[in-house]
Amino acid sequence: MRQRRGHRIRRELLRVSTKPTVLFVCVHNAGRSQMAAGYLRAFAGDRVEVLSAGSAPKGSLNPVAVAAMAEEGIDIAGNTPKVLTVDAVRQSDVVVTMGCGDSCPVFPGKRYEDWELDDPAGQGIEAVRPIRDEIRGRVERLISELDLAQARG
Repeated sequence: MRQRRGHRIRRELLRVSTKPTVLFVCVHNAGRSQMAAGYLRAFAGDRVEVLSAGSAPKGSLNPVAVAAMAEEGIDIAGNTPKVLTVDAVRQSDVVVTMGCGDSCPVFPGKRYEDWELDDPAGQGIEAVRPIRDEIRGRVERLISELDLAQARG
């Protein structure tokens, strides 16, 4: 019993000393998940590994989402949509879904959040800004909950 307890404590210390991985998932990986990943990278820096993926990724990012993030001073234009893989979920500590439904695999021991957000696909900048702002608030709460805050310049 004593040996198991020591092993568990060492394992927990290792987990605390490594940076968490957060995966943002939406259907196309062209708007919501890319905006969330952009905010998390900008606000938490190298304190977190940030991934994003889609269950049915598009060929390119939503240009209106790119423009909305540029208004915030965050450049996501160079990102490309990626397909959701089991390995991406497996390596993540936190998985945030945004409308991908049952296509997201579930593994025990992961933290899952489902953020119900409007899809910015096909919408103009006036409609995308409130979606972007909601994502920003949720990312800020996630950073606080994960204790990833760092001074921003």
